[in-house]
Amino acid sequence: MKILVVCGNGLGSSFIMELNVKKALLELGKEVEVAHTDLASAMAEKADIYIGAGDIIDQLDNGARNIVRIVNMMNVSEIKSKLDPLL
Repeated sequence: MKILVVCGNGLGSSFIMELNVKKALLELGKEVEVAHTDLASAMAEKADIYIGAGDIIDQLDNGARNIVRIVNMMNVSEIKSKLDPLL
């Protein structure tokens, strides 16, 4: 399984969110591949779950992808609660 963390430029905010996703997964006891990228690259990249802020991640929602919208990328509890049902 692969989770792709997406932000507009694929730099700072997606890297911070990637670290928090990894922390959430550790707390859930799950071992999952996690990577981060920018929106343009994410359009062509294959993942089981795409996660990011609503304004960015909604652009990836094609009806076939598992999309997770995060309100607060620093909130590990929010990330856990939204990922857990998909794992």
